[in-house]
Amino acid sequence: MIDLHTHLDLYPNALDILARVNNENRFTLAVTTSPRAWVATSQVFKEYGNIKVALGLHPEIAVEKYNELDLLLSSIPKSYFVGEVGIDGSTRYLKTLDKQELIFDSTIRECEKAGGRIISIHSRNAASKVLSTLKKYPGCGKPVLHWFSGSIAELKDAVKMECFFSVNPVMTSTKKGKDLISRIPSRLILPESDGPFASRKGNPVMPWEAMDVASDLSEIWSVSTQAVEETFLRNLDSLMDGKS
Repeated sequence: MIDLHTHLDLYPNALDILARVNNENRFTLAVTTSPRAWVATSQVFKEYGNIKVALGLHPEIAVEKYNELDLLLSSIPKSYFVGEVGIDGSTRYLKTLDKQELIFDSTIRECEKAGGRIISIHSRNAASKVLSTLKKYPGCGKPVLHWFSGSIAELKDAVKMECFFSVNPVMTSTKKGKDLISRIPSRLILPESDGPFASRKGNPVMPWEAMDVASDLSEIWSVSTQAVEETFLRNLDSLMDGKS
């Protein structure tokens, strides 16, 4: 099992489920919302080899955590995984766009300077801005667009750039989500939970449930669920350059 984007530290019972996540998932990427959270979470999760902690500064809290930008940038050489980072262009966060864009640009620039990183990216209502920044720093590493919800034109642009996409079971419950996913080459798709924020029937999607999306993709791709799961494993290996 694989989960390419989960806020594992923010589950109410995080400490209670760590062992299960580590045992059931071959690979879990636990994204963080701030550099200080990354420091603390890395210490707590360090004994769990199948869980990797990504260094993040979430765009929704760009203003509140702006004073942690220096810590973020100085920590990138220490972390092979970066996320959750990005830009949110929804109405609620328009007033913070300048700071969001500065943080994201600085982050991607540092990823390039560090030799490339695996980057889990938030792009809600801002896919074009995110892609423009990625184009500025072609050596930044391997971008993974988490819960992508942009336009078809933006999707095509991201595919041309060979971005990966992490998709969750909630995405496949909508017509738009299914349509976007159907247009992504299978070699670029990986599962995510985005728990505890993504939920089904009032319950957060758990990290070991990220692979549930395979059954929906089997219908979209007209292949068996097992074939989808095998594709995910190949894609993880590709993302990790065989290091997974």
